Amino acid sequence: MDNMTAVTFKMTAYAVMENNKYEIFSTFLLLYLITIALNSLLISIIYHNKELHQPMNVFTCMLSINEIYGASALLPSLMAVLLSETHKVNIKWCISQVYFLHTYGCLEFCILALMGYDRYVAICYPLHYHNIMTNSKISKLIALASLYPLIVFGCFFSLTLQLRFCGKVIPKLYCVNMELVKNSCTSAQHISIVGLVFILLLVVPQVVLIMFSYMQIARVCRKLQKESQIKSLKTCIPHLLSLINYTVGALFEIIQTRFNMSHVPQNTQIFLSLYFVIIPSIANPMLYGLGTHMVRVCIVKTFIRYKILPTKLANVAATV
Repeated sequence: MDNMTAVTFKMTAYAVMENNKYEIFSTFLLLYLITIALNSLLISIIYHNKELHQPMNVFTCMLSINEIYGASALLPSLMAVLLSETHKVNIKWCISQVYFLHTYGCLEFCILALMGYDRYVAICYPLHYHNIMTNSKISKLIALASLYPLIVFGCFFSLTLQLRFCGKVIPKLYCVNMELVKNSCTSAQHISIVGLVFILLLVVPQVVLIMFSYMQIARVCRKLQKESQIKSLKTCIPHLLSLINYTVGALFEIIQTRFNMSHVPQNTQIFLSLYFVIIPSIANPMLYGLGTHMVRVCIVKTFIRYKILPTKLANVAATV
């Protein structure tokens, strides 16, 4: 690690922003404040309303905490490097960001898998839902979803930490593990291969759980009356939209990191590279806040209590 402390990386993707860096800085700052505000509001609403203390809402809080974690690992550093003269970062800072961003991504998918499992139990076993989703089981699921990605990625990341770095250029706005590997003094192809194995370990169990959950939901819904089908599937919409949104963003990032994207305009590359953190972090609290009736009603009640919205307008919003 001593050999790493003198190393700095130049983040070359910032060059395209140089002429408009103050406007872009303001945009990043606004996005960060919106992310913190929306997710904090959702956590606060669920925490302070006992009627919302349901398993799905507990997982929603966990998702919002992870959104704040991911946005905080990315946006403040983007703003700091953007305003710097050299756009260089220290290796220790870079390594820390790699760990934070990758664990954010792994945790996000694990939480979404848990939410899919919750929808499966709620729709397929509605009468036994609270007997299955007990406080004890929820605690164990949260512990598993939190520790599994941290341990699995930590084991893989330990291989990267053993490398010495001779390269000094990262063609991105932030540090990712594959770029560190590319800057290694020696060939690190084995780490790239092992990385694919660990991606499978971090993705396959969650994909299997989500697919199983929705296959069972589809099987049960076919037997229900049309009105009950619509009602059941409606409760899945926020989760499906969150899942699709995050999966698209994660695929963008994996493709950009693993393959040559020089034919893609740089502005497009920048947008796609930021998608997997920024868009879900803003969209998810809106999906689960405005898209869930009980949560929406509690938000409206809070706004009325603090006179943020006129009573008539708030009542209309609650009934939509």
